[in-house]
Amino acid sequence: MSNNKNNFDGDLDKFVKKLFGNKKAAKVVKDVTSDEQKESNQSSGPTPIKKNKKPANVRQWLASTIIVTGVFAALVVVLANLYVVKENEFKVVRQFGEVVKYEKEPGLHMKIPFIQSVTTLPRNLMTHDMMEEEISTKDKKRIIIDNYTVWRVTDPKALISNAGQLLNAESRMEEFIYSALRTEFGQTMYDDIINEKNSSRGDINDRVTERVNELITDANFGIEVMDVRIRRTDLPAENEQSVYTRMVSERQSIAQKYLSEGDAEKRSKEANTDQEVQEMLATAKKDAALIQAEGESQAAQIYNNAYSKDPEFYSLFRTLESYKKTINEETMIIIPSDSPYAKLLSGSLK
Repeated sequence: MSNNKNNFDGDLDKFVKKLFGNKKAAKVVKDVTSDEQKESNQSSGPTPIKKNKKPANVRQWLASTIIVTGVFAALVVVLANLYVVKENEFKVVRQFGEVVKYEKEPGLHMKIPFIQSVTTLPRNLMTHDMMEEEISTKDKKRIIIDNYTVWRVTDPKALISNAGQLLNAESRMEEFIYSALRTEFGQTMYDDIINEKNSSRGDINDRVTERVNELITDANFGIEVMDVRIRRTDLPAENEQSVYTRMVSERQSIAQKYLSEGDAEKRSKEANTDQEVQEMLATAKKDAALIQAEGESQAAQIYNNAYSKDPEFYSLFRTLESYKKTINEETMIIIPSDSPYAKLLSGSLK
């Protein structure tokens, strides 16, 4: 079979040894013989023509897959390392734990993959409610202070570098505030704190705020306290009754003071009114006397004018007028019988 691709030259043993070169030649010779018989049987008929299939381009498919995967991975990495800065926040970029920069302008930014990390800090004003604390005043009285703080972040890099995180900064800020409050209340009397009209709590708030900012600046925590405000002051339970009794006593003293001032004002007004009344009555009496005197003067002048026209009638009238005042039912008059008065009474006077 010279047309075979194995170049078989008719010597089967030699061909087998040439191919395998081992002790199993007999078995291989038998197998090859059976294959030749089958081939000879098939050669008698027409040999079918088989179409060769075109092999798939595995390298091209593998290259496309690698490219697509690489593009997708690069896109994922890029998207994962993009970050957005909003108007009310800071973005702090750290590299191996160390702050390298921070962004405060709103917009889209990117960090270095796998090396840098981003921490968010608030940029707006924040309030911090503090725990109640018992503090002593200058006169050794204990009061419970409840206050709150308005603050903000000014330097994110300093905050992260020196405080580590926002909670640590708040904790240190609270320590500074209570330290300043103890100092201020230790220099203030208790009555100056609870007095509603002349309370000094407003001045204490301003001084505490200023002092806390000084301590924070020295520690370089990158924050600023805008206002420290005392919400309320309470007394410990063991002091409430004594203070309540004292407040009642003070209110009673104030009430008695108001009553005394009212009575004094009443007496003053009554005295002024009585004086004005006496002055008015005296003026009225004076005016009445002047008017009466003037009227009597005018009446006397009228009488004189009238009586001067008939003096005898005037004399008789005056005499009769005198009788009205001197003679009544019990009057006894002894007069001479020849007196004009007797003659007049008896009707013998002509």
